[in-house]
Amino acid sequence: MTTDLFPEAKVRGEARLEEIQALLVAHFGKSAEREVRDPLTQLIYSMLASRTKTEDSEQVLRELRVRFGDWEGLRDAPVGEIERAIEAVTFAEQKALRLKLALVGITARYGSLTLDFLAKYRTEKIRAWLEGFEGVGRQVSAAVVNFSTLRRRALCVDAHHLRVTQRLGLTARADAGVTEERLMRLVPESWTAEMLDEHHALVKRLGQTVCGFELPQCGECPLRGVCATGAKRLKQG
Repeated sequence: MTTDLFPEAKVRGEARLEEIQALLVAHFGKSAEREVRDPLTQLIYSMLASRTKTEDSEQVLRELRVRFGDWEGLRDAPVGEIERAIEAVTFAEQKALRLKLALVGITARYGSLTLDFLAKYRTEKIRAWLEGFEGVGRQVSAAVVNFSTLRRRALCVDAHHLRVTQRLGLTARADAGVTEERLMRLVPESWTAEMLDEHHALVKRLGQTVCGFELPQCGECPLRGVCATGAKRLKQG
């Protein structure tokens, strides 16, 4: 069970996130407006996208539409055919099976292949429902509820977000689910679903372009003034 932060800690956390967001916007500019998809399409995309470049995931999603016509066609295709269709993404064999099982499972549980009905549920109920499928963890469920037409408050924490927030000292080492839970305690109440989406996009961009896994470019980082790890690296040299 989570516990709320003391009021002063909450205020400090909110202020720090606000500062980080402002620095990222000043450095990168506002994020490009997202193509907001229906929840089912977003689920399919998010299941494909793990550990895969965005451009590759987007291309595969487009090709799936052309190849299978609709998501029922994808659901009904043999796993081997799905695997060949998504071979450009990482772990294609595993993802093909999980994707088919999820689409078949949604149909069995709801009666048709759609996730639009989830809009009537509370956010955590939606996420628990989605996470009942193999391959759908907290990162994927957050992406579905935040990025899709559901537009709920959630923070999608990917590998880049994990790395950046740990280096900033916002969170200790933990998985995506625990990290999201800790960060959401700090998120200002005024931040809408769209603002959380933009924050995710900006932190991800920082991780992709500046705060890399092996060679972080701390001297070029817009957050170097608020990052203990960056300050230490710069001081060393």
